[in-house]
Amino acid sequence: MIEFTPWPPEQASRYRDAGYWIDQPLTHILDAQMAAQPDATAIVCGSRRFSYADLDRLSRHLAARLAAQGLGHGDTALVQLPNVAEFFVSFFALLRIGVAPVNALFSHRRLEMSSYAQQIAPRVVIASRAHELFADDAFCDELRAGGVRHILLLGEDAPENSLAHWLTAGPDLPDTATPTPADQVAFFQLSGGSTGTPKLIPRTHNDYDYSVRASADICGCTAQTRFLCALPAAHNFTLSSPGSLGVFHAGGTVVLAPSPEPLSCFEIIAREGVTMVPLVPPAVALWQRAVEEDPSRRDKLATVQLMLVGGASFAEATARRVPELLGCQLQQVFGMAEGLVNYTRLGDDAQTVFTTQGRPISPDDEIRVLDENGDPVADGQPGALATRGPYTFRGYYRSPDHNASAFDADGFYHSGDVVVRENGYLRVVGRIKDQINRGGEKIAAEEIENLLMRHADITHAALVAAPDAHLGEKSCAFLVLRDGADKLSPPALRRWLLAQGVAEYKLPDRFRILPDLPLTAVGKIDKRRLRDSLAAPA
Repeated sequence: MIEFTPWPPEQASRYRDAGYWIDQPLTHILDAQMAAQPDATAIVCGSRRFSYADLDRLSRHLAARLAAQGLGHGDTALVQLPNVAEFFVSFFALLRIGVAPVNALFSHRRLEMSSYAQQIAPRVVIASRAHELFADDAFCDELRAGGVRHILLLGEDAPENSLAHWLTAGPDLPDTATPTPADQVAFFQLSGGSTGTPKLIPRTHNDYDYSVRASADICGCTAQTRFLCALPAAHNFTLSSPGSLGVFHAGGTVVLAPSPEPLSCFEIIAREGVTMVPLVPPAVALWQRAVEEDPSRRDKLATVQLMLVGGASFAEATARRVPELLGCQLQQVFGMAEGLVNYTRLGDDAQTVFTTQGRPISPDDEIRVLDENGDPVADGQPGALATRGPYTFRGYYRSPDHNASAFDADGFYHSGDVVVRENGYLRVVGRIKDQINRGGEKIAAEEIENLLMRHADITHAALVAAPDAHLGEKSCAFLVLRDGADKLSPPALRRWLLAQGVAEYKLPDRFRILPDLPLTAVGKIDKRRLRDSLAAPA
């Protein structure tokens, strides 16, 4: 079994007694639809349509072939696919035989992918030739040298490495190939935390399934739901809040789009009769702008009933324009891959929906809002968020140093968010941790600073957030150059960072060269002064 920190027995018993944990593997979501409506459409992927029977058949084919190679409980996989049906096929196949995947985002590059591979030592990698890392065999050879046994590629022709081939009928799935027990690790989610090393979050079948089922109920998912998956399919928001899994649980249809670009999504929505759309705030702003430019475009959104918005700070003024411009109901979401998810409810008044990020899923979500001394603050006052509950994890994977700082003696997870709580609802007002939230993508300042410091001409680096009307925040890198160094241009610096293997969304939006960086009284870089200086002309 894969190691993880379990819930204390008394809490686990309480969660079972309350019906949160039902001791079923996540594959029961697909099994239930196979029993109820196998011919119903589960996925629309461009011109391709997959029924629940198709999804079950293809995932069992892949599971059987992997099991025949000896993969099963205790093994891990690294998956990186775009928004295609094969992502869900692979996910259910791996769950079916007890292999725990890390589902990397398609925007991740060498730095992130190498880190994940180092942390979990996967036996199988499932990826796409369309990604630059897998366009040739160089990175594949590195992975094999590191112990990866099988690399299955979407878009590959050679049968031994072709994902398409591995999805065809082969050996029967043996009776011994089963999911891991429901109280064990099903897969790993990715942390959006503030440290440089990507951290992995072990999610069990029990805790994740409860979050999915409860979210589907809160968001009103039914068999008639047609859900647009335009954000990355592997992202926790898009996967489980209520996400594709919540829609599958309800027997609805997931409609895939390659990106949230408005005009292409508007066409897909009109063609497929999409009813539910999850977006991050920058994408909402783009959709609103597209309708403002041409009001007739709103007609293509006529079937959309509900827009869920999460992943980043959502300005009240933009929130209020969702019904006005896009013609649908708004539901705000504030969640984290570590567990806790909050929603405004469908029956909430407009003021609550437009000004808060909702209240927790579960009656057993325990919330503490604390001052800098760790003492509770009064309702209406800002404080640091700490939480524990039936679907909030108990520790990062093989990360004792992070766990020591992220959890207190009572098992509460300290998320790094600054929130205000009133009448049980939360409003997010900031972050304690040093990170930039660029349109819902979390950028660890430490990671980019460390990379910049590798440059031969840079002696000091500090990355800070700058407010942005469209993305919420952008980043600015303040640099001190070595004596005698030539001036470094922003394009050259970005090219250099890309050469280090970092994802494009992490590239600094601005650069400023200073003779030195301001320091606090204790000798640390004074990032507050740097942020304040951004109000002045460059």
